[in-house]
Amino acid sequence: MREIVAWIFGLGLGGNALLFVPQILAVWRKKTDEGVSLVTFGGFSVLQVVGIVHGVLEHDASLTWGMAASLLTCGTVTGLTVYYRLRRLRAA
Repeated sequence: MREIVAWIFGLGLGGNALLFVPQILAVWRKKTDEGVSLVTFGGFSVLQVVGIVHGVLEHDASLTWGMAASLLTCGTVTGLTVYYRLRRLRAA
């Protein structure tokens, strides 16, 4: 039973990672950071790093890999937001 819950948890975290993909596409296509909260996505990224560390320390592969996938997608939003924000501020 424990392994089934871990597997479902991992799937849920994988789904969580996929939820950031539409935001990645929106920022990439529009080439702007407008409408994206850097505090929100930066905060999510920090929490995901903490989740990865916790997963490693607890030897929880589902948590570690799920948080890593979320960090990849959420971190991409964060990185693109920083990039486009700096570009916009330099142009002003």
